[in-house]
Amino acid sequence: MELFNDLQKKARDLIAGNEEAIKEGIEKVGDFVDEQTDGKFAEQVDLVQGAASDYVAKIDGDTDAASAGDVAPQQ
Repeated sequence: MELFNDLQKKARDLIAGNEEAIKEGIEKVGDFVDEQTDGKFAEQVDLVQGAASDYVAKIDGDTDAASAGDVAPQQ
């Protein structure tokens, strides 16, 4: 769990001040995947884009909740 907390802190530090650029990057990557797969996975890509953008917003806007464990590691 300590490793996860360390990685989460590093993610918060990297996100701080770069939220819009990160969200734009998420959008561009999703668009690229859609283009390369002729939209075959568009629904899944949209879900991942939304989740990733929400995570960036949560980490940026609610660092206390994130550090308190609201963002749990996937197992």
